[in-house]
Amino acid sequence: MLGRRSVGLGFLTAAGSAVMMKKGQAAEICDDACESSLSNIPLQSTPSGLQFRDVKVGEGSPPPKAFDVVVHYTLKVDTPNGIKTFFSSLDGGRPLDVRVGGGTVIPGLDEGLSTMRKGGVRRLYIPGKLAFPNGVKAKPGTPSVPPGSPVIADVQLIYIPGIDDDLEIVGAGDDE
Repeated sequence: MLGRRSVGLGFLTAAGSAVMMKKGQAAEICDDACESSLSNIPLQSTPSGLQFRDVKVGEGSPPPKAFDVVVHYTLKVDTPNGIKTFFSSLDGGRPLDVRVGGGTVIPGLDEGLSTMRKGGVRRLYIPGKLAFPNGVKAKPGTPSVPPGSPVIADVQLIYIPGIDDDLEIVGAGDDE
């Protein structure tokens, strides 16, 4: 089991193998093997227009609304030169804490996270209205997202603090 302190050391690929990150090292949540298998995974749709493929379903229950989850995710946009990443939590070498349903990420990512399970890997196809309706300027060297553009997100839900904790609380229940 990954503990809260160990989640920043690397990440698991969609196939489940551990990858250790070094600063400046390019990595993807959905590696080449994952990309080639996507067409064999059923495409699911939600009433909002979000579509997704579960590369790996994960285990346990989805996070309750307002729970924090620890995730890695990459965001990509289709450009004239192909699909390009404009944000990746992998670049920082540490996963991010996201509050599910809290509006801390774009609505399509928030919705996609709400039904994932610990250890799950998911490819999200986020329509423009659930991504960046006003567009977004990216940092130098990465593409900007034009207003209303659809976004592709690869997401790995690593850990749900408070649900996935296997912590022994010393002194709990002791009558002293």
